[in-house]
Amino acid sequence: MTSDDYLNIAQIVISVVVIGLLLFQVTGGGLGGIFGESDTVYRTRRGIAKTLFRATIVCGVVFFGLAIIRLWLFNN
Repeated sequence: MTSDDYLNIAQIVISVVVIGLLLFQVTGGGLGGIFGESDTVYRTRRGIAKTLFRATIVCGVVFFGLAIIRLWLFNN
């Protein structure tokens, strides 16, 4: 396996993790909260919701970083 294969696999795994984290964050609001219903109540993030939020940001940055690395390494 080449380094390109490893980067592809890492990006696929990170993308699945980001999708899972995003799906776990939508709780308690029903489908109206997903589509931006105006009468939903704003709540501060605490506990596991805060951890999921931060993990989503970190995984998104890692995914973006892997994409930049792939562009930089393999398009020269």
